[in-house]
Amino acid sequence: MARALSKMGYCSRSQAGALIEDKRVRVNGRIARDTEEPVRFPDDRIEVDGVRVVQKEVVYLVVNKPRGLVTTASDERGRTTIYSLLDPGAPWVSPVGRLDKASEGLLLLTNDSEWAARIADPRSHLDKIYHVQVNRIVDADLLARITEGCTVDSDRLRAKEARLLRYGDKNSWLEITLDEGKNRQIRRLLDALDVGVLRLVRVSIGPLNLGELSKGSVRPLTIQEKRALDRALVEGKAPKKTTGACR
Repeated sequence: MARALSKMGYCSRSQAGALIEDKRVRVNGRIARDTEEPVRFPDDRIEVDGVRVVQKEVVYLVVNKPRGLVTTASDERGRTTIYSLLDPGAPWVSPVGRLDKASEGLLLLTNDSEWAARIADPRSHLDKIYHVQVNRIVDADLLARITEGCTVDSDRLRAKEARLLRYGDKNSWLEITLDEGKNRQIRRLLDALDVGVLRLVRVSIGPLNLGELSKGSVRPLTIQEKRALDRALVEGKAPKKTTGACR
């Protein structure tokens, strides 16, 4: 049942679960009590607070997330969320993957929950590129250690590629490519290598680039961009196996 409400673009699965627990959802006239109850489309009539739920138009949005916003629909600590960037009348959408509060850049939002799961799934190995400012001058040895990877808290962390973009007197900008989607992967990996992250900006997801979209702006994903992402999912490569520990 919760999955059905999410799939229809009404709300997230967690929000749907809360509605069901509050006995605000009915299926064919009876109160829904099981969040896992299967639903038959389009035969079953689903209502929330007495109003029938209909399939929403599928929406795909591209966002340039500013630093300081949390990637969630609501925050128990009252912090500003990415939903502050959307128009009040916009249809419900959810983030495709995450960018933590301190991170910036390219983020996708959609009400197509199955497509979102495919994009965010680590097994898709869809390349994601980040520009990362670090608190030291980076040499070839450190770049090699970033791609070699290491184990942190029983979690294998590595970058697919890492290269130096530019450097100053005390810091450097790196371009780091990931083909996995582990939680705070770059920050955890660099921290294990005793490297501090000053800024972290995601600039691409597969063939989709952030481009000239200004910070805090939102635009629809184009048909061509959607097709390119779908092709990239089909053509995803298998992960490379690596070994080694942080030095």
